[in-house]
Amino acid sequence: MSVPDMARPENAGEMYLVPLAPNPAGGFERLFVLTGDALAGEIKRIVPQAGAERVPAPTGRRTLRLFHFNDFHNYLTLPSAKHGPSAKHGPDASEGDSHLFAQIVRRFRAARAGAGSEEAVLLLSGGDDHTGTVFDELIGWSADEFVMDPAYAAYSAAGVDAATLGNHELDRGAEMLRLGIRQDARFPILSANVFGSAFIEPGRDYFPAAIGVAKGVRIGLIGLTTTVDTRVHTSIDPGLAVGSPLAVLRNLVPALAGWIDVLLVMSHCGYGADATSLGKAGAMRYLAEGDVTLARALAPLWDKPLLIIGGHTHTVLNEHGFDDRTLIAGVPIVQAGGQASHLGEVEIEIGDPPPRRAPRARLHPLKRRHNAEDIDAGFQAATVAPMLARLAHRLAEEVAIVEADEAVSSAVTLVARYAGECALANFIADALVERTQEIPGGAVDLAIVNATAIGRGVKRGSLTFLDWYGVIPFADCVQMASLSGRQLRDIVRDNAKRIVRPDELAQSGGSPGAIDTTGYVSRGFLHFSRRLRYRLRLGAGAASASAEEIAVDGIPLDDCLERAFRIACTNYLGAGGYGESWNGAIIGGGVPGGLKGYDLRAIPKLDTGLVFRDEVLAHLRRIRRLAPDTGARLDGRLILV
Repeated sequence: MSVPDMARPENAGEMYLVPLAPNPAGGFERLFVLTGDALAGEIKRIVPQAGAERVPAPTGRRTLRLFHFNDFHNYLTLPSAKHGPSAKHGPDASEGDSHLFAQIVRRFRAARAGAGSEEAVLLLSGGDDHTGTVFDELIGWSADEFVMDPAYAAYSAAGVDAATLGNHELDRGAEMLRLGIRQDARFPILSANVFGSAFIEPGRDYFPAAIGVAKGVRIGLIGLTTTVDTRVHTSIDPGLAVGSPLAVLRNLVPALAGWIDVLLVMSHCGYGADATSLGKAGAMRYLAEGDVTLARALAPLWDKPLLIIGGHTHTVLNEHGFDDRTLIAGVPIVQAGGQASHLGEVEIEIGDPPPRRAPRARLHPLKRRHNAEDIDAGFQAATVAPMLARLAHRLAEEVAIVEADEAVSSAVTLVARYAGECALANFIADALVERTQEIPGGAVDLAIVNATAIGRGVKRGSLTFLDWYGVIPFADCVQMASLSGRQLRDIVRDNAKRIVRPDELAQSGGSPGAIDTTGYVSRGFLHFSRRLRYRLRLGAGAASASAEEIAVDGIPLDDCLERAFRIACTNYLGAGGYGESWNGAIIGGGVPGGLKGYDLRAIPKLDTGLVFRDEVLAHLRRIRRLAPDTGARLDGRLILV
């Protein structure tokens, strides 16, 4: 979105209302954005600027139909075998490409085409539109590598009306996000609680809130970003920070009275209060000011139609309509899974006479195996296919031959990454150590890999770039940490309490309350490179789990507590693991007892600028074989007792 410099209020307690061109493919007839600081204090006045004015309320009844998705993570299309030797991408992948976003486009465009004069149809993103598929490669890591922002380009062409700023939008740095917004986003990006970046500019690249007019309905939108998992205060962008979502609502919501008919809080803060049993992988995950908490705060602030459009926890809500979990103090909450699992739809009646029925919600599962009539073929051909064409040569590149056995398969890896020694994690950690030997002065003693850094396993045969992207989907960078043997011992001991225990694993046929390891279990379990070995005694429960006989190169760690070690890890772990609580916070992911995790943030670290996935990939390209004799095996570095 090419946005000129906008007026910004100089007086505390004021926000300016500024006109902005809506997405020409979207549903808004008119669009205004708010500029100013919603965190500094109560907003007492909204001041219209040139071209903006208070739009009169509509007469009669209107229907607002909202299509929403969240945590799409660039799953625009899952490429199939024709883009490389890999035949499938998961147990339900089709033999052809899985055109996921084109399914959304077909459904909501049909709804928009069929809408009458009193029905407005909008399409909204709840954030985390980036990081997860090979489309990320079009963004690059520096300005000279940038080609395009595939998510925002696709959303603009499809008709998305607004998007929330999610935490993963900042994975490649705010400079790359700025390039994508300014070139490819023809809709407003919203966050009222992100501030301080040296690169993305509030009031130009993103806005705290917006007011859109569709079929005469005045629709207010407030964007909120999670405080838990956003990468803030990095060495590249030290001023970037995230403020309290609750403070934003208390400061801003009352000021919108008289300006809008319905309020949409686009919250990338996660479903729940402080924790939820409905989050990723069905395991509790620590949240700060999640949507349940926000709903309770909103209820006394707003007496008109209201909806929280959620994201961040990949939670599937309202499969059968609203219930007591998603109507909190009368405030409805929606969220549509994640990684292109669902499209959400909400219908709200607005106006006079009063609505005849409460808001209605439903979910539309997106198909990995779909038919021609399920997608908008024109959109796929005109918008997504050219992006794939730009990537085709890279997707098909054969980087190695897999000669390992079932130990590195997805079926085994998805469990082992959380529940014990993992052959693929062993290979990755050891490869990272090998790569550091090539950095002058950078060689490390050990490497640490968190379980959630591994997205899936591999199968025998040709391993392509596309396959490896699925193994390590996230855009983490490598840091070098310096710590003592005493600190290392404490980390290993803490790690013992985070393992998914045998009685927690889902059995065949399913077990009530069991953890589904095919999703993200956000408790922060770690894997170590080969020089560190230990026994993990499970004990009666997480609180009594312990690490014993910890040794490096066969030397008991208790005998070298003052020795200095250099450790390679990701910047995700270096920043405390966010929701995985390597930051002194209570360990989530279903670990009982309110156990506090070790705080990795205070350990001195050096940013290398190296991309974790690319370093392991470079090792693979060099050895050309992923096999037991090249490190893809179980070697007893972790023994469960």
